[in-house]
Amino acid sequence: MSSVSRHRAGRTATAAALTLVGSAAALVGWSALAVNRRMPLPPALPGRHERLRTRRAGALSLYGSAEAEGVPLLLIHSINAAANAYEVRPLYLRYRGTRPVYALDLPGFGFSERSRRRYTPRLMVEAIHAAVDEIRSRHGGWAIDALALSLSCSFLARASLERSDAYRSLALISPTGFDARLSGDGPPDGHRGRDWLRRVLDRPPLGRPLFDALVTRPSMRFFLAKTFGSSDIDAGLLAYDYASAHQPGAEHAPFCFIAGHLFPTDATRLYERLRLPVWMVHGERGDFVDYRLVPRVADRPNWRVDTLPTGAFPHFERPEAVAAGYDAFLASIIRLPAARPA
Repeated sequence: MSSVSRHRAGRTATAAALTLVGSAAALVGWSALAVNRRMPLPPALPGRHERLRTRRAGALSLYGSAEAEGVPLLLIHSINAAANAYEVRPLYLRYRGTRPVYALDLPGFGFSERSRRRYTPRLMVEAIHAAVDEIRSRHGGWAIDALALSLSCSFLARASLERSDAYRSLALISPTGFDARLSGDGPPDGHRGRDWLRRVLDRPPLGRPLFDALVTRPSMRFFLAKTFGSSDIDAGLLAYDYASAHQPGAEHAPFCFIAGHLFPTDATRLYERLRLPVWMVHGERGDFVDYRLVPRVADRPNWRVDTLPTGAFPHFERPEAVAAGYDAFLASIIRLPAARPA
């Protein structure tokens, strides 16, 4: 290479470096000056709202409406950059008048603790254990019904396998782990996390600005449209997600999600090990429609699998159909007595 060519290459590299530095500085400046990270955040659901102090999962946010009698129902939201208990709102409102119903903000989301730590499936399972223990202590120790969305279905499956006497039944909406990419036949109780990626993402000065760029309104609308499989998303969900993502510490759990730490290595095996009655429903539209491994469980007598012409959140699009399917499932197991500890 001639001296002229080397000089031009050097100038190009310098210009590129300066552009990169300038862009990073602009991102940091925009994030610090233009982004409100303490937006007003009302409770996602009506009823009693409290924080449980737990040893293994930190402070947990739990919503509850226990005026009615019956078998308690615990609802668990999905995992994404702005997840929170609002995701189960249609189900919570549907059942709060007919039975005790609770909804959990998982660690790192909603009003639960959002400290900088490694968020893994094990942490989520411990949070579910703590919530279930608290609910059962308020309702005579009887086994409960529990329902989870998407990736959290695998957390609920593991929790129920570890404490099967605590559950009467499980319901899984659009569960992750039956697809080709995230099926799990790997080591038990593991995760797919890459620590180097988490360290790159979740550190100052660029970590929070990068997250702020991820959770702009256009970006969140885009990802919700992929979830719903349509541009006709729920406006209330978008508004609440936006506020929830603009809180102190909101980036830590999502960065673990992006780095793979919240994806279990054995999800499919977990589902195959379930012996409790299980109801599963999923949509046929959007980015989450790969359920090629469902035949591994669909013919089992304890499983019932339904599909609906919706996206991955059918309880927002077709709440009556989801409730009808779930109620029919519960009616089919009503003859089974709820388990009580000996």
